[in-house]
Amino acid sequence: MDTKNIMIVGVGGQGSLLASKLLGRLLLNQGFDVKVSEVHGMSQRGGSVVTFVRYGDRVASPVIDKGQADAIVSFELLEAARWLEYLKPGGKIVTNTQRIDPMPVITGAAEYPQDLVEKMRAAGAEADALDCLSLAEEAGSPKAVNLVLLGRLSHYFDFPESAWQEAIEACVPPKFLDLNRRAFALGQKA
Repeated sequence: MDTKNIMIVGVGGQGSLLASKLLGRLLLNQGFDVKVSEVHGMSQRGGSVVTFVRYGDRVASPVIDKGQADAIVSFELLEAARWLEYLKPGGKIVTNTQRIDPMPVITGAAEYPQDLVEKMRAAGAEADALDCLSLAEEAGSPKAVNLVLLGRLSHYFDFPESAWQEAIEACVPPKFLDLNRRAFALGQKA
């Protein structure tokens, strides 16, 4: 199998580290060679954060270059648009529609771009946009956006439900397991 590339992008503190760990565990359990990059960015300061997940028969490097991502999973709408050039033609973007204003918007030096989903689609991306924050809150915590996104992402993989549940159980602390399972299910069903 050729190497497949997934980027997980967002804003620091949104849970991208758990999402990449869980996705890496799922892929390893399916027998793939997997490379997961470390989180790059201001993960503790609310800045842009990106993680690369690569899998296949044999993966040499954890780095994804522009135009190579098969999928981008985005925790925030502007981050999806910011990393669009990394998506390969025909690639998919699974994105939360949540807006988190970056510092230039907060200070009034810039305006948050409008119609981002439509612009990404016009650029050729297959954008699957979902209000993951509302679904995470329905599951019991706004911090569960990551599992809602992974539930939505699961539509694009041919892995059994049990494989996803095993990865969730292996990566999520027991006291948060039920919450995260609910969030994953809501993302799947949305």
